[in-house]
Amino acid sequence: MSPRHVRAALLLILIGFPVFAADKPKAVSGKVVDVTDGDTLTFLDAGKVRHKVRLHGIDAPEKGQAFGTKAKQALSDLVFDKEVAVAVTDVDRYERLVGRVTEGDTDVNTALVRGGHAWRYPQYDKTGDFTAAQDEARAAKKGLWADTDPAAPWEFRRKK
Repeated sequence: MSPRHVRAALLLILIGFPVFAADKPKAVSGKVVDVTDGDTLTFLDAGKVRHKVRLHGIDAPEKGQAFGTKAKQALSDLVFDKEVAVAVTDVDRYERLVGRVTEGDTDVNTALVRGGHAWRYPQYDKTGDFTAAQDEARAAKKGLWADTDPAAPWEFRRKK
């Protein structure tokens, strides 16, 4: 096991997530204190421990990419300074929690895609949870879909 994987396993154990869990993902919650970009946030749990979270199954435009600033603002509007719950699905290579985020009754991941502030990320959205939301946003030309030829963030990163 690489040092990165050991750190990720320890992080999961510390937050109470069984490393080889076959059951439902562990839920963590807290108050959002930072929004890095359109698909990454940081919250403080009840013990004042910081958790960085990458939203599962979606990919928002990058900083410097068309709609990148608007995507960050949309996520901020939904969660900043609010209590969120995160259904953790994974820990990524940057040791961020990856998960579905809810604020009250709002599924934040879906809301961002439905509003045209993020793409469905097919590489990670294997079940197609965000397909209908993306189709709806595209048909209505919401957000990034107002652009005549929007570039997916993974394509934008590859070109850079």
